[in-house]
Amino acid sequence: MRYSEFVDVYEALSATTKKLEKIEILAEFLIKIKEHPKWIYLLRGRVLPDYDEREFGISGQLSIKAIARASGVKPEKVVERFKKLGDLGNVAEELVGKKKQGTLFSKNLEVQKVFDNLEKLVSIEGKGAVDKKLNLIVELLTSADGKGAKYIIRTLLNDLRVGVADALLRDAISRAFFAENKEMVLRIEEAYDKANDFAEIFEKAVKGKAELMKIDIMPGRPLKVMLPVKVTDVDEAFRICGKRVAVEHKYDGFRVLINKDSKGRISLFTRKLDNVTKQFPDIVEVVRKYVRGRDFILDSEVVGFDPKTKEYKPFEAISQRIRRKYDIEKLRKVLPVEINVFDIIYYNGKSEIEKSFLGRRKLLERVIKQSAWKIRPATQIITDEKKEVMEFYHEALRIGEEGIMVKRLDAPYRPGRRVGYIVKMKPEVKDLDLVIIGGEYGTGKRAGGLTSFIVACRGENGKFLEVGKVSSGLKEKEGSEGTTYAELNKILQPLIIGETKEYVKIKPKAVVSVTYQNIQPSPRYSSGFALRFPRITHYRPERGKHDIATIEEIKLEFKRGHNNQRGIG
Repeated sequence: MRYSEFVDVYEALSATTKKLEKIEILAEFLIKIKEHPKWIYLLRGRVLPDYDEREFGISGQLSIKAIARASGVKPEKVVERFKKLGDLGNVAEELVGKKKQGTLFSKNLEVQKVFDNLEKLVSIEGKGAVDKKLNLIVELLTSADGKGAKYIIRTLLNDLRVGVADALLRDAISRAFFAENKEMVLRIEEAYDKANDFAEIFEKAVKGKAELMKIDIMPGRPLKVMLPVKVTDVDEAFRICGKRVAVEHKYDGFRVLINKDSKGRISLFTRKLDNVTKQFPDIVEVVRKYVRGRDFILDSEVVGFDPKTKEYKPFEAISQRIRRKYDIEKLRKVLPVEINVFDIIYYNGKSEIEKSFLGRRKLLERVIKQSAWKIRPATQIITDEKKEVMEFYHEALRIGEEGIMVKRLDAPYRPGRRVGYIVKMKPEVKDLDLVIIGGEYGTGKRAGGLTSFIVACRGENGKFLEVGKVSSGLKEKEGSEGTTYAELNKILQPLIIGETKEYVKIKPKAVVSVTYQNIQPSPRYSSGFALRFPRITHYRPERGKHDIATIEEIKLEFKRGHNNQRGIG
């Protein structure tokens, strides 16, 4: 198949915002490429499943060099057009397109060639890596026409702009192979939550329902965790989770799925699906020593503590270990961790997700050998008394925990969803996890770096909707607790995909927790809302764009705040 056929699909998808039209376009195309299941990744600008954290590693600067070489112009000319057009994809379309019009020779670029070169990019490392990557990109651009060049560059920069979200691919697969059967939409969603791999879902769907239903969770492969619903009081927790509930501490750490496969290999994944095994060799050692079982998947919260005072440390301290890939031995001594295990979803060759939470907890207690400051089952009570829950809650706060988790006893485990089986309750703080999609450079003592950040929530069809600009909350100096402006700048610079004199567009990857006073309507931002007095409290390296607040949550928080204000009046 020629790459131009993919380009036609990209163009059709980008030309409509209507969900049903996008599904129809995708469904028809999926039938055409059913012999090549991995090509489905290209519809979202990828060549790997979602659980594979490797990236193309292509910066804006390298893309500029590639466009210049492929089109025969100087890099300065590419930069000039970039500043005017604000999108390197459009620049590639213009300059590579002109080059093609001036030549008689043109190759027909094949999809497999594009896929193969892109796949090679994610594996190239070491000496000479930049030149090797540049050659692979130039090879594609010189074989592409203008529009093909546009989408190759956008793919490399993770900025495809065709609006293909997970739900759209799910519905398109259902329409293509199961005539949009509502039951199969749900089955496809469940299969994806277990596999995090659309190529596997696609391949099985082509073969029919029976094959699709065989997909299950697997130790060693990242899995989306089940997520809690936020509540503000105990009565609401009982209403959602039932009359008799399990109550556990809510720890101020980071979520880790601990995997041991049948070959004895232990791997650790964050809720963002990142592999952090190398950063935490101490966790691997503890799990190997204190957890019984041939293979398993444990859901846990890892918390840092002071080795001298044995006091728990806030998330910001342990986040240093998530981000750092060197000085591991030094960090494990300075920032040791405790593993608090609260669920077990696979054990000795068998998925446990359909078993009740109470049944999974009993299994968990059997397989973990508790050891002080190393590993333990999450602190828990089971009760139907509001007073007992509140006493447990206040005790959790007294010893430095964030709050409590309340869990339904008969609930199964549902990967990747907020389904009302778990709720979290903590002191009322208005905060949201949001993703940075833009920024502005500072002046004065902060000149040269980004100091204002446009933050966004998650909308429909994979879109990110702005909810405001935040300029405060970060630290000025290195060494202080928390993320500094310099550190966040270092994280964001490689993610810049568009730039004008004052403003930069940023690839939606860096997630931050933002506190605010209230939410108010605003025509200035694409969500229709703005955060009042926002502050960045944490950079969340263990969380991804799927974890951020949705537009529905923003609307709900606005409604709550609006009702509270009316009540006060």
